[in-house]
Amino acid sequence: MRIVMIGSGNLATQLSLALKAVGEDVLQVFSPTADHAMRLAALLGCEAVTSLADVAGDADMYVISVRDDAVCDVARSLRVHNADSVVVHTAGSVPLSALDGSSPHTAVLYPMQTFSRERRVDFRRVPCFVEASDPYAMSIVDSLARCLSDTVGEADSARRRKLHLAAVFACNMSNHCYRLAERIVEDEGFSFRLFAPLIEETAKKIKCMSPRQAQTGPMVRNDVSVMNAQLEMLDDPYMRDIYRLMAESIYRDSREG
Repeated sequence: MRIVMIGSGNLATQLSLALKAVGEDVLQVFSPTADHAMRLAALLGCEAVTSLADVAGDADMYVISVRDDAVCDVARSLRVHNADSVVVHTAGSVPLSALDGSSPHTAVLYPMQTFSRERRVDFRRVPCFVEASDPYAMSIVDSLARCLSDTVGEADSARRRKLHLAAVFACNMSNHCYRLAERIVEDEGFSFRLFAPLIEETAKKIKCMSPRQAQTGPMVRNDVSVMNAQLEMLDDPYMRDIYRLMAESIYRDSREG
């Protein structure tokens, strides 16, 4: 397919590279920031454009991979001349209806993964969730998703929003906990890399047991003396609040059911 990538951020970069790797033809990369558009276009060997007015109107697919709050405006500004073109967005929390009016055929391709520009991701291991406005668009986006990933499922906008919310807890919030741990030890001269085996083992556990079963530590045991001592070591009031909330949540969850 002849594809235009609208966006040049973390997801747009990794998705467009994955599309190229499976033989798709990425014609253009759009970004309002010229350096970003040119950097990604150079990796793909395609044209960089900085105005939506310069986006080709006859592509087979337009993939909108921009900030969630910009998806609707970008879709409204696209000039799609090919009636068979499919306009796709990649956001977990944005409904399919955000693309209304951009094309007769619209779809969502949501890869549930964390992405960075500099780190290549094996898309075959990325769960992808699709939704479409009509059977034609579904056949196109589902086929493309299966070229990229070994795990593809359908999820409407409401279910996909729940997936995205869960992903925020599982990824973004846990990563922030890594950052808080880093802050605790960095003044003592310890490298956060020392925690890699601990984090890796925690992640490996959930492949064979539920997160509830995998939970350990003073919070699940309700070891009040240890928890109070640890709270005393935290100077940051936000970190103390996080600790208390997490302690209560972990203990209550361990007692449910």
